[in-house]
Order: sequence, then C-alpha cells, then structure tokens
Amino acid sequence: MSEHTIRNKAIVERLVDEVLNGGNLDLIDQLYTPELSPGARAWIAPFRASFPDVQMEIVELIAEGNTVVGRFTCTATHTGTWHGHPPTGHRFNKIDEVNLYRFHNGLINETWTLEDNLERLTQLGLLPTD
Repeated sequence: MSEHTIRNKAIVERLVDEVLNGGNLDLIDQLYTPELSPGARAWIAPFRASFPDVQMEIVELIAEGNTVVGRFTCTATHTGTWHGHPPTGHRFNKIDEVNLYRFHNGLINETWTLEDNLERLTQLGLLPTD
C-alpha cells in the first residue's frame, strides 16, 4: 500500500473519530479542500446538533489510488430537530452507510454517500403509520 493510500485512509479515520464522533468541527478545514469544507460543515454541524451522541463505527475501509471507500454503521439518539422533525428522544442503531471519498493533494475533494435513511426514519418513529 502506498504512502498516499495510507495517508488517505488515516484522514477518513480522523474524520470519523475526531469530527463525526468527537465533534471537533474545526478539523473539517484541515481534512477537506477549501471548496468542499463549507458543504461538509453544512451537513455535519446540523447532524451533530440533532444527534450529539452520534457514534460512527468503521466496519471496513478500502483504499486505492486517490480513493477511499468506507462501510460504516451509525448509532445515535434524536435530541435535536432534524430535517424539520422535532426531537423524538428515540435512538437509531447500526444504520448502514457507505461513503466514497476522493482526494486531491492530501485533502478530501469529493464525497458520495449512500445511507439507509428508511431504516433510520423507521427506528426514530418518523414514518407515517398509514
């Protein structure tokens, strides 16, 4: 595995451990390109405000060249407004997520995410029953 590939995986690990789980939003500007960091902050900050106890678990990271693909599970308690939904106090557990990160000059410059939001909404009790 090349030095760049190892570095890129370490950046994703820092993103999960220190930003998503740890709440260190100041680190976003050190992990993302200047063009992408405002967008990253725009989704991470409100998500953490809605789910401050969020815990992302890295299930697997696969890296090749300038790309890292991660499989994660996400667990948290809904204590703040999320997408217009007032806090339920309910917890979602081990929601599957897959993220693809592309890097340029040692920073994340592109992301693509697939999340099981149907299961997340179901566990939070936010889906209509009829």
